This record gives sequence, C-alpha cells and structure tokens, in this order.
Amino acid sequence: MEQQAKEQQAAKWDHIEVEKNPQRKTATIILNRPEKMNTLSFLGRSHLNQIFEELNRDDDVRVIILKGAGTKAFSSGGTISQFMERHPEELSVLHKNVAAPERSPKPVIAQLQGYTFGVGLEIAMACDFRVASDTTLLALPEIRLGMIPGSGGTQRIARIAGLGRAKDMIMRGRRIPADEAYQWGLLTTVVPQEQLEEAVQSLVDELLQFSPLALRVLKQVLNASQEGPLSAGLEIEGYAYGMLRSTEDFREGVEAFNEKRKPNFVGR
Repeated sequence: MEQQAKEQQAAKWDHIEVEKNPQRKTATIILNRPEKMNTLSFLGRSHLNQIFEELNRDDDVRVIILKGAGTKAFSSGGTISQFMERHPEELSVLHKNVAAPERSPKPVIAQLQGYTFGVGLEIAMACDFRVASDTTLLALPEIRLGMIPGSGGTQRIARIAGLGRAKDMIMRGRRIPADEAYQWGLLTTVVPQEQLEEAVQSLVDELLQFSPLALRVLKQVLNASQEGPLSAGLEIEGYAYGMLRSTEDFREGVEAFNEKRKPNFVGR
C-alpha cells in the first residue's frame, strides 16, 4: 500500500514527493530526481507552489522541510533546455512559484547538501532556515549562459549578504562553499554531512516548542518589514504585538511562566 501511494504521488507531482509525519507534525517535500541532481522543471516549479498551498491549509502540519533526494545535491537548478521553449513573458513571472516557501505561514527549513545551484538556491533562499552539510556549494551560474538569475536570486542574496558580496558571487558565477556562505549569512548552520538529518530534526524540535500562531505572525512581520522603511516596520510590529495580546497562546504562555511549567500552545 505504501509503495502504491508513492507511485500515485509521483504521478501527481513532477519528480517531487511529500512525506507527512503526524507524530512530528511535519511535512517533508523531496525534490526527487537524483539521477539529474534534482533539477526542477517548469512544471515542477508550479507543482511546488501547489504543494505549499495544500500544506498551508493542513492544520496537522506545523513545520515544513524541503530537501533533495540522495546526497549529491539539493538541486543543481532548472532544466536548461526548457528555457528556449518558453515565451519571455512566462519567464518574467517565475519568481512567483519559487517564493512559495516565503509565502507559507509556517516555518520552512531547507535541508541542503552538495550542489545548490540556480533555481535550487533561489528556492532555498525563500525558506526561513537553511541547514546545510559541509559538502554544500552555492551558486547562481546563469551569467555563464548569457543570462541572469530570474527567480529572486539577485534580490535575496543582496538583501541577506549585501550588495558587494552579491556582485562578487553572481557577476562572476562563483561557487560559494558552505563555510564562506555561513560567514556571509546565507546559511543558518553548517554541520558534517552525517549530522545533517539530526541538525534539521533538532531545529524542528525547537520550533515545535513555540506557539504556531506567534510563529506565523512573527514570520509575516519580519517579511513585511523588509519592504519598507523602519517606521513602517515598527507600525506593523506594534499592531501584531497588540493583536497577540488577546490570544489563548499568550495567556497560556504567561500562566506557564508563572507556574514554572512547560506551556501547551494550541495555535489560537
């Protein structure tokens, strides 16, 4: 039955699998094309967006993990041959599907190893956390094809690592190893390959301790504040802070603190 379910899922999504763990309250999205370094087709990008939309509505999922099959790559990028088959207008909106992890109201962890190139890196940069093995290599090599990144790569790299580093990386088509990427702030943490799964699950444990409602609001506040001046960000933060004052989770958190016990957050 389990094999049949996987085959049905494989037919539904283009080289992408979804595994849910009800006990852990997690869902793992797997880019599953290891023989092609988990390259992502145009259809796969659309399917990734649809998968996130489904998981966003699933109250039994509190944390989402995004990983690549095998150990050689998270994703080496897009299917290059397909670009010449697409209309320029279609290419200009590719960033919308790639931003699905960023739009998700739930914490999203990218589990990275090996080649994390092109759209693979752009997807990872749209996640909230990037837990990487020491084998990870980051690159946006589009300049080598006479092209530029088109799914958020130029913008997110520059905003996180700074304009100078973004130019150094993208304009030269450089491959950035894990230790350097961590120093730039592009990676949340770097661990030996054999400890990667454990590090991701440890982060999941940490996130599950917190109120899912507070995490959802916090993610919205942090993301929205990047789009405007400090004054606007302070207003957004203030409104969210006031709103959370009336929630059951905040009351539970205060009571648990006073009673010196572990809180039981329910997301309301």
